[in-house]
Amino acid sequence: SGINAEYGDNAPFIVFQSADINRAVAGCMLAKFRNAGQACNAANRILVHDSVYSEFVEKLATRVHKLKVGNGLDDGISVGPLVNSRAFERVSTLLGTSNHETITKTDSHSSPFVSPRVVMCGSDHETPLFHTEIFGPVAPVYSFSSEEEAVRLANNTRYGLQAFIFTQDLAQSWRVSEELEYGMVAVNEGAISSTNNPFGGWKESGIGREAGHVGIHEFQEDKLVCFGL
Repeated sequence: SGINAEYGDNAPFIVFQSADINRAVAGCMLAKFRNAGQACNAANRILVHDSVYSEFVEKLATRVHKLKVGNGLDDGISVGPLVNSRAFERVSTLLGTSNHETITKTDSHSSPFVSPRVVMCGSDHETPLFHTEIFGPVAPVYSFSSEEEAVRLANNTRYGLQAFIFTQDLAQSWRVSEELEYGMVAVNEGAISSTNNPFGGWKESGIGREAGHVGIHEFQEDKLVCFGL
């Protein structure tokens, strides 16, 4: 029998120097903070070119400051709780491994709520935040200096579900999409999941595909019928 499984991700969100920064920030808010960051294909490693790093971080932090944390059934709430206290402890422990400057909302919350925050990791690509699926409203932002470095950093993981790239260079968008070792690549978009799009990853991010015209293949068997004439 067939099998279809999806195992999570460590999704890179790459912002190149030609990107529309406002559009990239809007895409990051969607890719990172929806469902309090608890999505298998949520942006996990935000990689930004040196030349636009400061501008991107400033604009992202401004948007993050406007998020309201609380019961998702209340009006005006944009970030709800983590799934349980265990998830809260996991994210809190992970944050404790970083000594980088953090921009966060000033209001404090207790389990299972985590204040959305931006962590300015710069060129530190060895922090545990870089190698761990966060699964919470934490946006670590790293810098890179070349396209080759961005692709190398993005592929430096055993996962390969989804990647995001923001660029206004069409040739670069095709070139980088081909080089990224991911089952799905969003170009200038913060979310691409749809019943029409095949959903699935490479490497340790799953087996098979869901949705789209290929989504049924894992549950079918091929048969050859040959007639002698």
